Amino acid sequence: MNTAAASARIVAFYEQLTPADAERMHEFYTADAHFRDPFNDVRGTAEIACVFRHMFDQLADCRFAITETVIGDNGAMLVWDFTFRIRSWRPEETQTVHGVSHLRFAADGKVAYHRDYWDAAGELYAKLPVIGAVMRFLQRRIA
Repeated sequence: MNTAAASARIVAFYEQLTPADAERMHEFYTADAHFRDPFNDVRGTAEIACVFRHMFDQLADCRFAITETVIGDNGAMLVWDFTFRIRSWRPEETQTVHGVSHLRFAADGKVAYHRDYWDAAGELYAKLPVIGAVMRFLQRRIA
């Protein structure tokens, strides 16, 4: 599968992602795929599925909107907006995190490497009640 087709396939998967899709990671990721984000560093489709099951347990109305795809040799960069509501804190408020995913594809078009880059401190922690106040204080002191 060529890189453009593999990219289009994974974009479609993420833009339609539902809780049930956590069980389908083996269709899109190699058996030994490496997934890393600010909270997780795991290998294998079973562990990747756990990350997404946990996400859906903690968050409601999760949606990825891929705003840009940059395709290279055997890989792609996806620019995205992730909207969600935190079930246990202000569940009526929709939150948005902006980020980028760096993907490398195996010869069969499945993702072998997935690394997410996003600002956990500024886009998530700073919005939380106690830690947010500490983060804002530290940002003012450093600036």
